[in-house]
Amino acid sequence: MSTWSNMNFQNGASPLMEQIIFFHDHTLIILIIITILVGYLMINLFFNKYINRFLLENQLIELIWTVIPAITLIFIALPSLRLLYLLDELNNPLITLKTIGHQWYWSYEYSDFSNVQFDSYMIPTNELPLSYFRLLDVDNRIILPMNNQIRILVTATDVIHSWTIPSLGIKVDANPGRLNQTNFYINQPGIFYGQCSEICGANHSFMPIVIESISTKNFINWINNYS
Repeated sequence: MSTWSNMNFQNGASPLMEQIIFFHDHTLIILIIITILVGYLMINLFFNKYINRFLLENQLIELIWTVIPAITLIFIALPSLRLLYLLDELNNPLITLKTIGHQWYWSYEYSDFSNVQFDSYMIPTNELPLSYFRLLDVDNRIILPMNNQIRILVTATDVIHSWTIPSLGIKVDANPGRLNQTNFYINQPGIFYGQCSEICGANHSFMPIVIESISTKNFINWINNYS
C-alpha cells in the first residue's frame, strides 16, 4: 500500500463511515480554500509597498472578516451535527452483540441466542497461516449478517479498552462497570479488521478485532451449527 493511501481513511463498509468520509472531504475543501486565501493575502501584504498612515479603523472590513468566518463555521457545523445525530441513532436492531474487554483479549456474547459466546485471541506469529495478517487475525472471528442493523454493547472487566473498527466508523470505549452502546450497518460482505485503541497495558497492541460479514442465510446456518 502506498504512503499516500495510508494517509486517508479506510474504504467505508457502512453508511455511517461513508458519511464520515464525505464530511471529512467537505471540511478539507473548506480548509484548503481558507489556506489559499490567507496565503495569498499574506504574500500580497509582504511584497506590496502600499501604505496608508491615516487608516485608523474600517468598520466595513471588520464586519466582513467577522461575518465570513461565521458563515464558514455554519457550513461546517450543520453537517457535523447531522452526522453526530446519525451516529447515536439506533433503530430496531436485528442482533445485539455484547463485547467484553480483558487484558488482553476480547469476549463476545450473542445476546439474542443461547450459548453463543466465545473468546477471541490474536493468533501468534509462529502459528499464523500464510493467508492471514500478522498481529491482526484472531482465532475466533465475529460473524455478523450484512444489510442488517447491529447493536453492540461494550464493557470491560479490568481496565479501559476501546473497541474500534475503522472501516465501519466505530470506536467505543470499554469501561469497567459501565455499559456503552452503539450501532452499525454493514452493507457489503467481507472481513474487517480493528484493534484496541486505548493504551490498556503491556499487550495493548496484541488484542485485535476481526468481523466477518456474510449473508443472512449463511449467518443462520452458522448460528445453528454453533449451537
